[in-house]
Amino acid sequence: MVEKTDRLYRNQRDALTLEDLDITICFVKEGEWLSKESKSQAKFMHDIRLAMARNYSENLREEVNKGMCEKASQGTYPARAPFGYVNNKAARTIEIHPENAPIAKHVFELYVSARYSLLSLSKELERLTGKRISKANLHQMLTNPFYIGQFVWRGSTYQGTHTPLISPELYAQAHAVLHGHNKPKYGKQAIAFRGLLTCAHDDCAITGELKKGKYVYYRCTGYRGPCALPRFREQEISDQLGQLLMDVQVPREVAEQIVSAVEREHVHVGARVAQERTRLTRELQTVRGRMDAAYADKLDGKISGEFWQRKQAE
Repeated sequence: MVEKTDRLYRNQRDALTLEDLDITICFVKEGEWLSKESKSQAKFMHDIRLAMARNYSENLREEVNKGMCEKASQGTYPARAPFGYVNNKAARTIEIHPENAPIAKHVFELYVSARYSLLSLSKELERLTGKRISKANLHQMLTNPFYIGQFVWRGSTYQGTHTPLISPELYAQAHAVLHGHNKPKYGKQAIAFRGLLTCAHDDCAITGELKKGKYVYYRCTGYRGPCALPRFREQEISDQLGQLLMDVQVPREVAEQIVSAVEREHVHVGARVAQERTRLTRELQTVRGRMDAAYADKLDGKISGEFWQRKQAE
């Protein structure tokens, strides 16, 4: 028993599914009974009501989509606000969430330090804030232009009327780090073209694998789904690239300049690493000194145990 036709189904597929069940349906408001034994006139009227219900559903969807596109063109995101924001249903606006907004901003600030993978960042956020944000949601946040005042709707980018949470510079830095973190993790085998090739079918990376300890095969990573690119041996791509590079030569003086530049850069990198290590060591000593002083204040009763524990955790 159902109230009426459009409360049971609004498309032909659902109607056929129920018809295959071989049951009797009572449409209370319409005063009709429908089964396989029903007369042709009753089935005909039911089909008309089904067509009307489907038309109502399709028209409603069109109107909703039209309203959402109009809302987007006016700069208002026509969906649920992402983490860090909240929908104000009364004013029909999107506002900054007082508690989650600082966490969302902190996600970008932590990630641009290049010290975290998405997994370690998720764990660090849970430790600092108590909120668990999955890797997938973190990736969605870091690639969402909503946080710099823009949003994408139906394939088009709009300038939103909501308040940006971070600067475009910070967003660009996060993108750069995310691109670096998403590169394949290479093993110890020396595979000549790994990390240098891109699939012509779906623009995914081409990865190399060592088979039987001596044969190298390349394949598409398939990040965007099954790919038509067949596996191929390293010798095949070597032969093709070799034909292109046969006439390319590096003069001796140019090669010497390249080697010299690499050696100088190696020295500079070593100096920068040593300088950064010294700075971090001084910072660590300062933090430890503050921790010792805070512990002394706790013992003397100048600060509470709860305050001391919170500062120790920070």
